[in-house]
Amino acid sequence: MIIIRKILCPVDFSEASRNAVRYAHEFAKGMGAELVLLNIVEPRPMAVDMSLSYVPLEEDLEKAAREDLEEIIRMEKEKGVEVQAEVRIGTPSELILEMAEELDVNLIILGSHGKAGLSRLLMGSVAESVVRKATCPVLIVKAEEKEFIEDSE
Repeated sequence: MIIIRKILCPVDFSEASRNAVRYAHEFAKGMGAELVLLNIVEPRPMAVDMSLSYVPLEEDLEKAAREDLEEIIRMEKEKGVEVQAEVRIGTPSELILEMAEELDVNLIILGSHGKAGLSRLLMGSVAESVVRKATCPVLIVKAEEKEFIEDSE
């Protein structure tokens, strides 16, 4: 018997991550698991000149992410899913793996933008890194994927 008690679902508010939240909801509801949403704010690059002064500070991005997560939390709770959320500042793949270990999650459900070629080489792949290094199963939900979840609500 497969027992899933805690699911980690990183959220960057993209369409891919919103799809991942739908999958995480179904798994959590079906298995009576707790859902943990995680948003990661990447640190602003250190610039010698002040040309990047228009870039919002990490604290501002963190506050905005918390507000956006509150709406998802409210909707999940209304649907009967036990949910909590975290916002952290750092490198996405590293923090996802750290949180998975820290919280002893049984499953990570992660949206993937499906980048390939040069953009993947330059930006790296958070999903690929998580799949390779995670100690628990990882479900990747692609941005352009045929869905097998039907809306019954």
